[in-house]
Amino acid sequence: MLAAARRARLTVAVAESLTGGRVAAALTAVPGASAVLRGSVTAYATDLKASVLGVDAGLLSRAGAVDPEVARQMAAGVRRVCGADVGVATTGVAGPDEQDGKPVGTVFVAVVGPDPDQVLVVPARLAGDRAAIQRETTRLALAHAVAHLTSWAAG
Repeated sequence: MLAAARRARLTVAVAESLTGGRVAAALTAVPGASAVLRGSVTAYATDLKASVLGVDAGLLSRAGAVDPEVARQMAAGVRRVCGADVGVATTGVAGPDEQDGKPVGTVFVAVVGPDPDQVLVVPARLAGDRAAIQRETTRLALAHAVAHLTSWAAG
Protein backbone atom coordinates (compact mmCIF):
# COMPACT_ATOMS: atom_id res chain seq x y z
CA MET A 1 0.00 0.00 0.00
CA LEU A 2 2.83 2.38 0.80
CA ALA A 3 4.34 2.11 -2.68
CA ALA A 4 0.95 2.79 -4.27
CA ALA A 5 0.45 5.83 -2.03
CA ARG A 6 3.95 7.09 -2.79
CA ARG A 7 3.36 6.72 -6.55
CA ALA A 8 0.05 8.58 -6.22
CA ARG A 9 1.74 11.22 -4.00
CA LEU A 10 -0.90 10.68 -1.32
CA THR A 11 -0.63 10.35 2.43
CA VAL A 12 -2.59 7.76 4.40
CA ALA A 13 -4.13 7.44 7.87
CA VAL A 14 -5.76 4.38 9.41
CA ALA A 15 -8.70 4.02 11.83
CA GLU A 16 -9.04 0.57 13.36
CA SER A 17 -11.46 -1.19 15.61
CA LEU A 18 -11.54 -4.99 15.35
CA THR A 19 -7.99 -5.13 13.91
CA GLY A 20 -6.63 -3.38 17.00
CA GLY A 21 -3.68 -1.70 15.28
CA ARG A 22 -2.69 -4.55 12.98
CA VAL A 23 -3.11 -2.50 9.78
CA ALA A 24 -0.89 0.27 11.14
CA ALA A 25 1.61 -2.31 12.38
CA ALA A 26 1.78 -3.91 8.93
CA LEU A 27 2.44 -0.51 7.39
CA THR A 28 5.05 0.62 9.91
CA ALA A 29 6.94 -2.65 9.48
CA VAL A 30 7.94 -1.39 6.02
CA PRO A 31 11.03 0.85 5.90
CA GLY A 32 10.15 4.32 4.68
CA ALA A 33 6.55 4.16 5.90
CA SER A 34 6.87 7.61 7.47
CA ALA A 35 6.97 9.18 4.00
CA VAL A 36 3.33 8.16 3.48
CA LEU A 37 1.68 7.12 6.75
CA ARG A 38 0.47 10.15 8.73
CA GLY A 39 -0.86 8.19 11.71
CA SER A 40 -3.47 5.86 13.06
CA VAL A 41 -6.24 5.72 15.63
CA THR A 42 -7.30 2.50 17.28
CA ALA A 43 -10.81 3.39 18.41
CA TYR A 44 -11.77 0.08 19.96
CA ALA A 45 -14.44 1.54 22.25
CA THR A 46 -17.61 2.74 20.53
CA ASP A 47 -17.60 6.13 22.28
CA LEU A 48 -14.12 6.87 20.90
CA LYS A 49 -15.41 6.42 17.38
CA ALA A 50 -17.65 9.44 18.05
CA SER A 51 -15.40 11.58 20.25
CA VAL A 52 -12.11 11.09 18.39
CA LEU A 53 -13.10 10.20 14.82
CA GLY A 54 -16.32 12.20 14.61
CA VAL A 55 -18.61 9.27 13.81
CA ASP A 56 -22.23 10.36 14.28
CA ALA A 57 -23.29 9.39 17.83
CA GLY A 58 -26.88 8.90 16.71
CA LEU A 59 -25.75 6.45 14.05
CA LEU A 60 -23.70 4.54 16.61
CA SER A 61 -26.71 4.44 18.94
CA ARG A 62 -29.06 3.20 16.19
CA ALA A 63 -26.81 0.87 14.19
CA GLY A 64 -23.97 0.02 16.55
CA ALA A 65 -20.30 0.14 15.66
CA VAL A 66 -20.46 -2.64 13.05
CA ASP A 67 -22.04 -0.83 10.14
CA PRO A 68 -20.94 0.26 6.65
CA GLU A 69 -21.67 3.94 7.31
CA VAL A 70 -19.71 3.77 10.57
CA ALA A 71 -16.74 2.39 8.61
CA ARG A 72 -17.04 5.22 6.07
CA GLN A 73 -17.24 7.86 8.78
CA MET A 74 -14.25 6.33 10.60
CA ALA A 75 -12.18 6.54 7.40
CA ALA A 76 -13.28 10.12 6.76
CA GLY A 77 -12.63 11.02 10.40
CA VAL A 78 -9.11 9.63 10.56
CA ARG A 79 -8.33 11.40 7.30
CA ARG A 80 -9.37 14.67 8.94
CA VAL A 81 -7.77 14.03 12.35
CA CYS A 82 -4.42 13.04 10.85
CA GLY A 83 -4.42 15.49 7.95
CA ALA A 84 -4.08 12.69 5.39
CA ASP A 85 -5.22 12.42 1.78
CA VAL A 86 -6.66 8.92 2.25
CA GLY A 87 -8.36 7.29 5.22
CA VAL A 88 -8.66 3.54 5.70
CA ALA A 89 -10.92 2.02 8.36
CA THR A 90 -11.85 -1.38 9.77
CA THR A 91 -14.80 -2.30 11.96
CA GLY A 92 -16.48 -5.60 12.65
CA VAL A 93 -16.94 -8.55 14.96
CA ALA A 94 -13.92 -10.78 15.55
CA GLY A 95 -15.61 -12.80 18.29
CA PRO A 96 -15.99 -14.83 20.28
CA ASP A 97 -19.48 -13.28 20.71
CA GLU A 98 -21.77 -11.29 18.44
CA GLN A 99 -21.85 -7.50 18.84
CA ASP A 100 -24.78 -5.14 18.34
CA GLY A 101 -26.79 -8.04 16.92
CA LYS A 102 -24.15 -8.71 14.24
CA PRO A 103 -22.69 -12.21 14.02
CA VAL A 104 -19.02 -13.05 14.39
CA GLY A 105 -17.23 -12.53 11.08
CA THR A 106 -19.25 -9.46 10.01
CA VAL A 107 -16.68 -6.92 8.79
CA PHE A 108 -16.62 -3.59 6.99
CA VAL A 109 -13.54 -2.00 5.44
CA ALA A 110 -13.69 1.57 4.15
CA VAL A 111 -11.32 3.64 2.05
CA VAL A 112 -12.00 7.37 1.62
CA GLY A 113 -9.90 9.39 -0.79
CA PRO A 114 -9.24 13.08 -1.29
CA ASP A 115 -12.26 13.52 -3.57
CA PRO A 116 -15.73 13.06 -1.98
CA ASP A 117 -16.57 10.62 -4.77
CA GLN A 118 -13.58 8.44 -3.86
CA VAL A 119 -15.29 6.24 -1.30
CA LEU A 120 -15.24 2.48 -1.02
CA VAL A 121 -17.00 0.44 1.64
CA VAL A 122 -16.48 -3.30 1.43
CA PRO A 123 -18.65 -5.69 3.44
CA ALA A 124 -17.29 -9.12 4.28
CA ARG A 125 -18.47 -12.24 6.06
CA LEU A 126 -15.37 -14.00 7.33
CA ALA A 127 -15.00 -17.43 8.88
CA GLY A 128 -12.53 -18.65 11.44
CA ASP A 129 -11.45 -17.80 14.92
CA ARG A 130 -10.74 -14.32 16.26
CA ALA A 131 -7.13 -14.27 15.03
CA ALA A 132 -8.10 -15.46 11.55
CA ILE A 133 -10.82 -12.80 11.24
CA GLN A 134 -8.43 -10.05 12.37
CA ARG A 135 -5.73 -11.29 9.99
CA GLU A 136 -8.08 -11.47 7.00
CA THR A 137 -9.58 -8.05 7.76
CA THR A 138 -6.08 -6.57 7.85
CA ARG A 139 -5.32 -8.20 4.49
CA LEU A 140 -8.59 -6.89 3.02
CA ALA A 141 -7.94 -3.34 4.24
CA LEU A 142 -4.46 -3.28 2.72
CA ALA A 143 -5.58 -4.90 -0.56
CA HIS A 144 -8.52 -2.54 -1.09
CA ALA A 145 -6.42 0.49 -0.20
CA VAL A 146 -3.78 -0.55 -2.74
CA ALA A 147 -6.39 -1.11 -5.46
CA HIS A 148 -7.95 2.28 -4.89
CA LEU A 149 -4.69 4.17 -4.55
CA THR A 150 -3.53 2.60 -7.81
CA SER A 151 -6.74 3.54 -9.64
CA TRP A 152 -6.68 7.09 -8.23
CA ALA A 153 -3.04 7.48 -9.30
CA ALA A 154 -3.95 6.32 -12.81
CA GLY A 155 -6.55 9.08 -12.95
